[in-house]
Amino acid sequence: MKTLENQTLLYDEDCPLCSLYTTGFVKSGMLDENGRKSYCQLSTEEQSFVDLNRAPNEIALVDNKTKTVIYGIDSLIKVVGFSFPLIEKIAKLKPIHFILKKMYSFVSYNRKVIIPGHVKEGNKLECTPDFNYKYRFLFIGFALTLTSLVLFGYSNLIPNLPKSNTTREVILAFGQIVFQSLFLLNFDKKTLINYAGNLMTVSLMGSLILVPILILNQFINLPEILVLGWFSITVLIMFTEHQRRIKILQLPFYLSYTWILYRILALLLILNL
Repeated sequence: MKTLENQTLLYDEDCPLCSLYTTGFVKSGMLDENGRKSYCQLSTEEQSFVDLNRAPNEIALVDNKTKTVIYGIDSLIKVVGFSFPLIEKIAKLKPIHFILKKMYSFVSYNRKVIIPGHVKEGNKLECTPDFNYKYRFLFIGFALTLTSLVLFGYSNLIPNLPKSNTTREVILAFGQIVFQSLFLLNFDKKTLINYAGNLMTVSLMGSLILVPILILNQFINLPEILVLGWFSITVLIMFTEHQRRIKILQLPFYLSYTWILYRILALLLILNL
């Protein structure tokens, strides 16, 4: 593994995802031992040539010799490409680079709702991405669609439930957002949308936990008790994660219980249709 020396990635220390992959670059040898640094720890000199408006949105790679900076997907391509030149050549092809850039923006602008972390108090600099409505709504739509498809398949594994369809699952998933928003009417629009993003991340996480059962059922006819048991465990995990996120967002604790209430009301509605 070739090491890209004298280069430093400025990562968001409040983002577990950012911390994970930058640590991976150092441990794998792609970057040297000084190859990562928290954005919040930028020196006064570094702040003079790093774009402080751009770096929170697009991870910055600083060349410590020339004092130049590249941002976003290009910085990641340079790190990976130094060890794997073929990957760099492919990634720089215009159509592929365009797709990678959009995918990077999709994740970066939503990283605080994908894997939120506690913000450390006392930092003079905060690496918080701009609130981008387009990418936030795209993420909510993506999570809602995938969740609906998984729940459509999973509900059909439970014989006692009326036969499902994708329209019903989309309505139920979107209805959860509307229902929970009723308890946040006193909050501003950004808080509502930010919570909706976290809410759909919890739903997406639950759906991904259900996927192994869907796959396994293609090869083995699983007993209903296993299907229901796995679903119950998934709901418990989702409830716990929802509570954790509510605390991080500093929102009312009762949102976790209205989340459960909606699930109960939706189940009663389905059973009585």
